[in-house]
Amino acid sequence: MGMETAAEQAFRQEVRAFLAEKLTPELAAAAARQAGVFADGELSRRWHRILYEQGWVAPAWPKEHGGPGWTPLQRFIFDDECARAGAPQIPVMGLQMCGPVIMRYGTAQQQAFFLPRMLSGEHYWCQGYSEPQSGSDLASLQTRAIWEGDDYVVNGTKIWTTHAQHANWMFLLVRTSVEGKAQGGISFLLTPMDAPGISVRPIISISGEHEVNQVFFDDVRIPVANRLGEENAGWTVAKHLLEFERGAGASASRLSRMLDQARIIAGRELSGEGSSLWEDDSDFRARLNALRIEVAGLAHAEAQAAAQLSAGKDIGSTASRLKLQVSTLQQRATELTLEALGAYAAPDQRGALGYGANGEPIGPAHAVTPTARYLNTRAATIYGGSSEVQRNILARALLGS
Repeated sequence: MGMETAAEQAFRQEVRAFLAEKLTPELAAAAARQAGVFADGELSRRWHRILYEQGWVAPAWPKEHGGPGWTPLQRFIFDDECARAGAPQIPVMGLQMCGPVIMRYGTAQQQAFFLPRMLSGEHYWCQGYSEPQSGSDLASLQTRAIWEGDDYVVNGTKIWTTHAQHANWMFLLVRTSVEGKAQGGISFLLTPMDAPGISVRPIISISGEHEVNQVFFDDVRIPVANRLGEENAGWTVAKHLLEFERGAGASASRLSRMLDQARIIAGRELSGEGSSLWEDDSDFRARLNALRIEVAGLAHAEAQAAAQLSAGKDIGSTASRLKLQVSTLQQRATELTLEALGAYAAPDQRGALGYGANGEPIGPAHAVTPTARYLNTRAATIYGGSSEVQRNILARALLGS
């Protein structure tokens, strides 16, 4: 990459060598069968362990907490190479989201207990934010926590909870006060998932995957010692966490792999003329190449954002612009792949998806994941802050409105 120094180019080669050795064909093939955002529980655990043994499982963590102490540009290079190689994407809820806020707001005791277990993978985390009537308007959440003795007694429900079926810990926002502004009455709690009164109900996505859940709290007792930050100050903690969810990433290389898949499929599937779709359909070629140009622009913007962060600069609303662009490009890339697949987009391939799947694919191997990925990415413009929310952020930042 043009902006990298000799040291950064050497680091990129080091990451490539690691992936060439540790990302086995079995793991890469399992990752290719994932249609969701993150690798399935067992695949995630396996790749987490490999990264942990290398000391690379928490790229954003400082050395004093067990991380590699990388710069933002090094983190970008690592993420970019993992994307190029098709490595599994381990969930971000613990290492990338909860970990940094424990470092910032946690007590010494909380840091000593949670951070090493998060790093090793002993603790698998999920996020309790959204509720059935509180999604983009998160401050309207209603899950209530009443202080009683040494505990909070929690009642309510969380929804769209990614990997709650795998997790053994959750960080969640609860309402501890109904006085004043809605944001001012929220607290940030940490709870084990096996606490009495917690139940998890699967939500099967339209793509056929069990990726998200609804979690119910029925008189769940969470120790006050498991509160992060002050009571009623959880909104401040949550905003700090969202900075990590919406930071600069390396999505362009994953999008390039998706477009490569669309190109391969278009070269193998026949058009109505008896030859390949790629040969016969100039409109399809033009649309795919136009997407490639947009992805190349995204790659430059992501690398530039990482370089700015490494230089200690605030990227501000750029995070919202990147999130908006990435989610839209994901949807358009999967639409193009589905179009290339033609009739093979119709069969239900759920039995052949995911880690350890033993179902026989219907049709060619390249037909297994595109439909599920297309359906899964319909949510890309909603999760992590909807496109409407991102546009509002950009309007305020750029137009002052």
